[in-house]
Amino acid sequence: MRGSYPAAGFGGSNIDGMWQAVEELRSRFEKRAGTRAGKGEVRSAVLALLAERPMHGYQIIREIEERSGGSWKPSAGSVYPTLQLLADEGTISAEESNGRKIYSLTEAGREEVAQDHGATPWDSPGPHPGGFGSLPKAGVELAQAAAQVGRTGSPDQVQQAVAVLDDARRRLYAILAQD
Repeated sequence: MRGSYPAAGFGGSNIDGMWQAVEELRSRFEKRAGTRAGKGEVRSAVLALLAERPMHGYQIIREIEERSGGSWKPSAGSVYPTLQLLADEGTISAEESNGRKIYSLTEAGREEVAQDHGATPWDSPGPHPGGFGSLPKAGVELAQAAAQVGRTGSPDQVQQAVAVLDDARRRLYAILAQD
């Protein structure tokens, strides 16, 4: 976000620049319903959930959202075609119950889940739709705190906050440099 912040700092008339930066950060990390998943993540999530118990499509969507901490809510337009594909492959079967299709794993589906060793998109490290985990939330909360200092803090408090943020940035890069 280099260049997003006003050159003169965040005090006085430049507070709008700070809010713009906070909003930019928030927009990068906030929950987005229907965010596109990586290749195979919807499939992996569906199979992992059906390995636990039979479910209908909207139960699957709600479970994914819940288990991802609200970071990923796949759309019906991605879950239902995945369910149809899995049914066509013979990996899952569908049974009508109270006007809904309830999906469950077939033997072939159980074998596929066993080969994946129970890995799920919401548990695995790496990039995720919507940014699973606590890091994006912590970044937004940090930006909000910095904005509050910029809005209400004295010039000395603002300078102290800048020093803390500079140190935090250096320490974050130091984490990546470890190996």
